[in-house]
Amino acid sequence: MEPQQDAPDTASTAPTEPPAEVGEEVVGSYLDVDPAAASEGAPADAVPTEPVEGAFVIGDRVQLTDPKGNMHTVVLEPGKQFHTHRGAIEHDSLIGAPEGSVVHSTNNTGYLAFRPLLADFVLSMPRGAQVIYPKDAAQIVGFGDIGPGMRVLEAGAGSGALSCSLLRAVGTGGTLTSYERREDFADVARGNVAAFLGEVPGNWSLRLGDLDQHPAEETVDRVVLDMLEPWLVLPTVAAALRPGGVLVGYVATVTQLSTYVEALRAQGVWTEPHAWETLLRPWHAVGLAVRPEHRMVAHTAFLVTCRRLAEGAVAPLRARKARRI
Repeated sequence: MEPQQDAPDTASTAPTEPPAEVGEEVVGSYLDVDPAAASEGAPADAVPTEPVEGAFVIGDRVQLTDPKGNMHTVVLEPGKQFHTHRGAIEHDSLIGAPEGSVVHSTNNTGYLAFRPLLADFVLSMPRGAQVIYPKDAAQIVGFGDIGPGMRVLEAGAGSGALSCSLLRAVGTGGTLTSYERREDFADVARGNVAAFLGEVPGNWSLRLGDLDQHPAEETVDRVVLDMLEPWLVLPTVAAALRPGGVLVGYVATVTQLSTYVEALRAQGVWTEPHAWETLLRPWHAVGLAVRPEHRMVAHTAFLVTCRRLAEGAVAPLRARKARRI
């Protein structure tokens, strides 16, 4: 929805602006007033200010949050309105306003206006396949040690949620190659990445097909597998991932986890797999009423990381404590 922004005082008091009629809506134009003229009570020349740093522009995606915390997303277009049960919000009242403004609907309900964070965008984006939640995407980037300039291989692309995080992480100097078996999912992923980043990046290759088609000569630094049966592509992954590179697996069920981890061990070219899950529990903290929230984001998937050994290297056997009988 589009909130309507209150006019700045400088705009409403500048003598060059005609007084508004009773009941007329006043929309600020962000004007500068000459301080010397204003101090003498003389008419001040109103001149346009420099654009506010980070101000909303036409085509921006804006997230509006109402007093109850409900979020709405709009794409700014001149002359348009965003309608809610709390009244309409003019797009024009947002265009030119700084991020972090409060805008008001026609029934005077205030809305916070920000550009959506990636985590917000992911939870509201159109979906083909189920998205990888922000809590898992953050750990994939962090524990996968994915950074600027790296070459990353991803399967499958799904709805493009993780692709957005990976493209941000590798920057313009890195590359991302994503495989997706379903054309409809690939279309959704392409649209979501373009919507969030403003375009389809030139360093992103979205390929329709199976990852086992990936040529071994296209060496990569990191691999992320979000597949039903990731163990089937391990020979292809091992051939393409450079020694020392990190493999991250994302699997949903205990049976998948068991099969995948044992397949990694059996292949003999990986370090000992490390598997975990993350449960995200928010807290209610208002005054002395501090307690866990009643709802939480519990199990979404298991993450598994390991590293590629050098060709011909055999990892020492992991020492394990003997069980006492």
